[in-house]
Amino acid sequence: MKIAFGSDHAGFEDPGPHYKPELIQFIASLGHEVLDCGPQLGESVDYPDYGRKVAEAIKDGAAERGVLLCGTGIGISIAANRYPEVRAAVCVNEDMARLSREHNDANIIALGKRLLSLEECKNLIKIWLETPFSGVDRHQRRVDKLC
Repeated sequence: MKIAFGSDHAGFEDPGPHYKPELIQFIASLGHEVLDCGPQLGESVDYPDYGRKVAEAIKDGAAERGVLLCGTGIGISIAANRYPEVRAAVCVNEDMARLSREHNDANIIALGKRLLSLEECKNLIKIWLETPFSGVDRHQRRVDKLC
C-alpha cells in the first residue's frame, strides 16, 4: 500500500530520535511504499500546508492512506479534514486506531508527537494499517454521509 506521510516541525523536535524519519522507516519496514510529503528539515512550518499535501495525495490517488504528525495531531487533522475525500482520525490509543478503521474507514491517522512515545506511534500505525473497514451496513451508511 502507498502511504503519504506529512508532519510539521514536531516530527523533528529534540530530544531525538526524530519521529518523522523513524516512522517513515517503520512504515517501509512493514512493506509499504511511503510518499514523503515533507517537510525535510525541522525548521518551523505551518501544519495546514502538510495536512493539505497529504490530503491531496489521497484525493489525487497518489496514496491510498496517510499518516500525519504534529504536536497533538489535532491541528494537522483539522487541516486534512477540510477535504471531502479525507477522513482523518486523531488516535491516542489502540481502540481509537482500530475503531477509526473498522467503523469510520479513516484514510488518515493523525498522531501527536508531544502526547505519544515513538513506540506508541509505531504500535498505533501498525494496528491502523492492519485493520480493515468492517463494511457493516450501518458504518457504510454513516461514512457515505461524510462525502
